[in-house]
Amino acid sequence: MRNVMTMLCLSVIATGGSAACADDYQPFTAARAIWPAGRALEKNLQVGFRAVVRGGDGPTVLRLTASTLYRASVNGRQLGYGPARGPHGWYRVDEWDITKSLKPGPNVVAVEVAGYNVNSYYTIDQPSFLQAEVVTGGRLLAATGKTGQNGFAAAPLSERVQRVQRYSFQRPFSEVYRVRPDHDRWKSDPKAKLEAAACETDSVTRRYLPRVSPWPDFTLRKQPVVVGRGAVEPDPGVKNLWKDRSLTAISEKLKGYPESELEIIPSIDMQKLKSRPDPTVSPERASKVELAARRFAILDFGLNDTGFLCATVTCPEPAMVVFAFDEVMREGDVDFKRLGCVNLIHYELPAGTYRLESFEPYTFRYLKAIALKGNCVLSDVAIREYGCSEVNRAQFRCSDPKLEKLFAAGVQTFRQNVVDLFTDCPSRERAGWLCDSFFTARVAPDLCGNTAVESAMMQNFRLPEKFAFLPPGMLPMCYPADHNDGVYIANWALWFVVQLEEYLQRSGDLATVDALKPRVLALFEWFKQYQNLDGLLEKVPGWVFIEWSDANKYVQDVNYPSNMLYAGALSAAGRLYKMDDLTEKADAIRATIRQQAFDGQWFLDNALRKPDGGLATTRNHTEVCQYYAFQFGVATPKTYPALWRTLRDKFGPKRAKNNPFPDVATANSFIGNMLRIELLSREGMSQQILDESRDYLLYMADRTGTLWENTGDYASCNHGFASHICHTLYRDVLGAREIDRVNKRIRLRFAPVSLEWCDGMIPTPDGPITLKWHRSAAGITYTCKAPTGYKVEVENATGLPLAKGR
Repeated sequence: MRNVMTMLCLSVIATGGSAACADDYQPFTAARAIWPAGRALEKNLQVGFRAVVRGGDGPTVLRLTASTLYRASVNGRQLGYGPARGPHGWYRVDEWDITKSLKPGPNVVAVEVAGYNVNSYYTIDQPSFLQAEVVTGGRLLAATGKTGQNGFAAAPLSERVQRVQRYSFQRPFSEVYRVRPDHDRWKSDPKAKLEAAACETDSVTRRYLPRVSPWPDFTLRKQPVVVGRGAVEPDPGVKNLWKDRSLTAISEKLKGYPESELEIIPSIDMQKLKSRPDPTVSPERASKVELAARRFAILDFGLNDTGFLCATVTCPEPAMVVFAFDEVMREGDVDFKRLGCVNLIHYELPAGTYRLESFEPYTFRYLKAIALKGNCVLSDVAIREYGCSEVNRAQFRCSDPKLEKLFAAGVQTFRQNVVDLFTDCPSRERAGWLCDSFFTARVAPDLCGNTAVESAMMQNFRLPEKFAFLPPGMLPMCYPADHNDGVYIANWALWFVVQLEEYLQRSGDLATVDALKPRVLALFEWFKQYQNLDGLLEKVPGWVFIEWSDANKYVQDVNYPSNMLYAGALSAAGRLYKMDDLTEKADAIRATIRQQAFDGQWFLDNALRKPDGGLATTRNHTEVCQYYAFQFGVATPKTYPALWRTLRDKFGPKRAKNNPFPDVATANSFIGNMLRIELLSREGMSQQILDESRDYLLYMADRTGTLWENTGDYASCNHGFASHICHTLYRDVLGAREIDRVNKRIRLRFAPVSLEWCDGMIPTPDGPITLKWHRSAAGITYTCKAPTGYKVEVENATGLPLAKGR
């Protein structure tokens, strides 16, 4: 249940309007922000809050926000997790309906809050607090800041070890626990004692925002398969310990506890052990896993998934249990450090039985449970999923099971990366990166039927007065985040402008687009200082990023792909704001690139400034540079037909085996291969898209059930941008070429593909679109059912007779 203002904002966004109601949003009736006195700036302090309430006479809601993250429960049963992330100084408020969770008599409403107080790409470095209230029928049952029976008591939870290493450079702290008997009784038993601490409120002016994004899905996935067992033993010969920068580079630029102050360093301790697997083990589905001291078991969840690790651990004696996890296995083992993260959760347990659940969400398919000390039994091992709840209405089926597998992998990748933001990955960073968001945002209407998450994203970029540590005018490369080191990717700010134009087409949210105009123009003003006499960007500072390939080696002095993108962003802004000077400037940049960068066969990646002041082009040319040229209007198949034919016919996934152009550096998944598919789509080459998509992505789907950041498994194996395959299959295979939800128009284009049939369901705010077609000796027969008021246009590119069925 949500209050009236929240529902109004959500309704406006869902139908393509603006989230401009933010300034008027005042959700709390009585609650005040509180935290244990004098500790609001402590790093990695976990605090438990609870109120004992009696069930109300009607619908009852828990309304709350916090810094940094909270987990809420009622009578010991998990309710929710959050809050959704907002910009600096603004806090998104969640409202959880707890009516069905209440029972007659007293009920315990508990909230655990992790106050991190460190900068990261995942959460913002802001003082810790909880602001919460329980309301029924307009009557207040409990609120933070109240005393007595109507208040929330608070106590620091010392079982989570405070002085530990960060999880990664991009995320805050890892999890280490020294669990006490009855450690969580306070969350379920009204009579349990909570050693309450004195709390204080502060004078901080907080502004509030509704959640906007969909509510998370917390499905519990159980019963993994045991695929490995063995022993661990000391490794006296270990050398060259891996120490991530998140351990060694702690400073004001990367906050945390210095290595010398840590109570325990699991990432080092685990490297001093080696595993000795049992080669006789066969996969088995076991409801209980017995572990003797110094033994391990590897569990396979069958899918690379994101959520909270859950397990019941029974220890007849004191035990030390470590859970290591990762998205893939290598050489039959789990490498917790493969992704550059501390993929470990460490528990010290007295004798007893404990239901354990990680506070943070993690991403893994394989879980390695290790009993470092004492015997124990694991049961009810599960992942409490943390994903988008709105993807279940979208459907895609066809006569090729491999394409169905790709669609399913795209859905999984999307749902794990779209909870409150468009994140790059749900593992290493959980960060709202630009450029990634350009592609993921296209998928959101296809799977969810709305632009709610993208509206929240635009709101996050619109509301801050400035972005600390960055030059005036520059946009953060990922946000909400803190960039204390001053690092930014200017290219990503340009991708924001390109996405903004598509956002208007998807949402009709002209108010937000207009409100962002000063921010867009300030960005272009920043770029002006790096324009040379030719009108091209030169020696752009910061992290110049083209894609994960050799293209990132050739970014200075004049980088032509960056200038191609610059022209694309100028054109997008010119169209958005009806500014002809921006459009003319973009055209001039394209003309200069054609003159300087095309060598008669390829577009070159860069030029260098000579000591005499002249500009000399290099011989560096990459695959992705060619794609940038076509993507942003520097080239077209008509103006550069020979180059286009070469790209179309001689490049692509099979080039890895037969490479006729070894001096042209190969593209990677992020983002060159994606741009290639987009260019093929423009030319209506659906069969080639179908074939190449299988080659590019199917091995990923087979191995993890999700889609990857790179062509290899050396980085994230679950990257949000790659969910774009869902958009591709709807558009280029099913035939839903364009769905204009604002103006209620559908353009169908049926292309020649080697499928016998295909059908799908695509959600809209007005109801689903169902589209089906099948091929027979007589031609193609299709049916399309659209919501009332939608106009359907049909193009037949199959070369076969097309008939409309019933």
